[in-house]
Amino acid sequence: MKTALITGLTGQDGSYLAELLLAKGYRIVGAVRDVRQAADLLPSTLKDKVELVAWNMLDQQEIVAILRHCQPTELYNFAAYSSGAGMYDDPVGIGEVNGLAVARMLEAIRKVDIDIRFCQASSREIFGEPLESPQTECTPVNPRSPYGAAKIYADFMIRIYRQRYGLFACSAILFNHESPRRGLCFVTRKITHEAAKIKLGLTKDLQLGNLGARRDWGFAGDYVRAMWLMLQQSRPDDYVIATGETHSVREFCECAFRCLGLDYREYVQEDSSAFRPLEPTLLAGDARKAKRVLGWEPQIGFDELVNMMVNADLQMLDENNK
Repeated sequence: MKTALITGLTGQDGSYLAELLLAKGYRIVGAVRDVRQAADLLPSTLKDKVELVAWNMLDQQEIVAILRHCQPTELYNFAAYSSGAGMYDDPVGIGEVNGLAVARMLEAIRKVDIDIRFCQASSREIFGEPLESPQTECTPVNPRSPYGAAKIYADFMIRIYRQRYGLFACSAILFNHESPRRGLCFVTRKITHEAAKIKLGLTKDLQLGNLGARRDWGFAGDYVRAMWLMLQQSRPDDYVIATGETHSVREFCECAFRCLGLDYREYVQEDSSAFRPLEPTLLAGDARKAKRVLGWEPQIGFDELVNMMVNADLQMLDENNK
């Protein structure tokens, strides 16, 4: 039986990966800050099916001790400050958690068991203001936030440990990926949640920023499957994981409200004060390498993803208000 150690287990990506690996017969260990709190946050699909261990990802000796105790076959790192509005908050903390903590994990693997396979959840934010579109694994990095800079540091440390010590370590350069488990602070979930509230008569309108902003949105469940495939290969490498399609916030609203039989134009209002600076180059991923090497392609399309999120929010709100 393979053992997967997953940081950030209670988050969107960690929970979807755990479900995938449980179906494949893995033993799952979640490395969390607070075991009791994490147990309460687990989705029902994972209750009593995973082990939880407390660790401090800023404590090198503790990481070493956990690896020795759990003896994982694979280690997936999702623990990080989130992107979005928080990309500029607490730059020192972001550097510690999103950057240096990855170096600590790599060093712990080197000391404990060099055969542990490691996958890092990197981010499209490493490209920042890219010089080309779509972005590939060879696109020069050009971050514009502490979040993106910390992710780049982690990516480069992974390459160094691959080359210097022969670790099987990979970076998954993930473009935007969503699901019903996405936090409400992200625009996609905000749209589906508020649209469901409007349908149920719980609110009347939705204020958003620039409706013309475009993103490459995929389904989180598809993206964690790509990360698992990365660790099943004969050699480690880095991969862009994306759909290659972009859609505007306006299109997301249109699809979400249409799912509920509503016209978004009657409810959604643009708030110019919430506009972000225009992006000079479109952030869209080219995942042809992942398709060629891993045999990976997204299975959930844009409309299906939006409908999934809307229906989940509608069901949750309906049950909560009975």
